[in-house]
Amino acid sequence: MAGTVRNTATDRPAGPVAFITKGGNIMMNLFKTACAATALLAAAPAVAETLSIAHFVPPQHTLTSAVIDPFIAAAASGGSGLEVNVYPGGELGAGPLEQYVRAVQGVADIVWGLQGYTSSQFTMTMLSELPGVKAADRNGYDILWDAYDAGLLEQEFPATVPLALWLSEPNIFIMKDHDVRTPDDIAGLKIRVSGSAAARVIEALGATPVQMPANEMYNALQTGLIDGIVTGASAVGDFKLDEVANSYTTGPALGQISFYFVMNAARYEGLSDVERAAIDTIKGRPLSKSAEDGWNAAAASVLESVKATGDNTVIELTTDEAAPFDAITAPLGEAIAAEVGGEEVLATMRGQ
Repeated sequence: MAGTVRNTATDRPAGPVAFITKGGNIMMNLFKTACAATALLAAAPAVAETLSIAHFVPPQHTLTSAVIDPFIAAAASGGSGLEVNVYPGGELGAGPLEQYVRAVQGVADIVWGLQGYTSSQFTMTMLSELPGVKAADRNGYDILWDAYDAGLLEQEFPATVPLALWLSEPNIFIMKDHDVRTPDDIAGLKIRVSGSAAARVIEALGATPVQMPANEMYNALQTGLIDGIVTGASAVGDFKLDEVANSYTTGPALGQISFYFVMNAARYEGLSDVERAAIDTIKGRPLSKSAEDGWNAAAASVLESVKATGDNTVIELTTDEAAPFDAITAPLGEAIAAEVGGEEVLATMRGQ
């Protein structure tokens, strides 16, 4: 429009605005107004992108303070303006086992889940859950990211960008009406596990593993479907297990649980450079550290709480007392790594 030519001989505009009357400027004024509005729209900032996060636990779960809140803060930093909507409690789809698929299919942009729920997809990652793989002086998130950065786990996370990978606090026995001091005390019992790694541990100790999602543990323990649970102590608070459990045993090497917080890869790549840069400030080890620190802090608080109530049996095995358990579980790392061809992964996780 800026290139319109006027016919000075007849004082009649030519081209696209030739219909304007000689004595009137109404249409020209409207045209100028429209151009000005277009310019203003072009100069206005783009509408902020909104990301969605889906998970299957209540908002008060450790996940919120340890992972979601710091992620939201980082995503909005640096002028990115990214906004985040959180859908807890399975609002975008029931069933914790389908969490990863929801990210791949774009049901949610970001999801949280446990590798153990679909252990066959995460064969190499599951090695991190076995007793003795994580040394006492190493962080769980470091052993996972060391293996991921070495290209040994990337194939287990197709079509997503891992934002955080971490391990829980050490697993403990959470029992109802059964005190566990020796391996013989759980022989023949039904013990809930989260995935294949814990299942192998429980089988080696002579009990029967029962795999189920965390949100089913309460009812299963209350009704006697299971006799106990092997998971981190933080779950006692997150899932109110203290209402149905009455005996806790710490000390034996039972491994830990792995978690992921992943984003749909196409969605991530489709963000602007500024938006991706904001996410990148926390993606990887920083967010993973926040997560793992949160889980460990929650576990410590829970253990103090169950001791203080006075109506629980809390058994804290010494190194010598835990030795019979450890003698059974310690060889599992090498054995399972050999079965799945994960010797290099195991060595990398151990920092060798």
